[in-house]
Amino acid sequence: QVQLAESGGGVVQAGDSLRLSCAVSGRTDSVQTMGWFRQGLGMDREFVAAVTGGSPYYGDSVKGRFTLSRDSAKNTMYLQMNSLKPEDTAIYYCAARRGRSPGPSMSFPSLYDYWGQGTQVTVSS
Repeated sequence: QVQLAESGGGVVQAGDSLRLSCAVSGRTDSVQTMGWFRQGLGMDREFVAAVTGGSPYYGDSVKGRFTLSRDSAKNTMYLQMNSLKPEDTAIYYCAARRGRSPGPSMSFPSLYDYWGQGTQVTVSS
């Protein structure tokens, strides 16, 4: 089993930055793909970013503003969010998959095996 724990959410103003963290524990050696998704109130879960060994892959709505990184020594994944907009307001979820997910397939929530509880990000205008 793999456990995921997000942190770093909060309330910020438009244009501000925020960094989310996702701590991974348990069978970390089984994880090959990790990603971030978000879900706004009344909205479907939306792909944000993911990585499966090469360069991260980003959703169109965050490309150029958000950066995914990993610290393998700490078993932690980060999401640096810059130039935040009110439409970025959502619960942000960390997800992990046992297999590799090449390219755009990383954007499909159904492929992920493990999910965190989520962290709320609220961006005020």
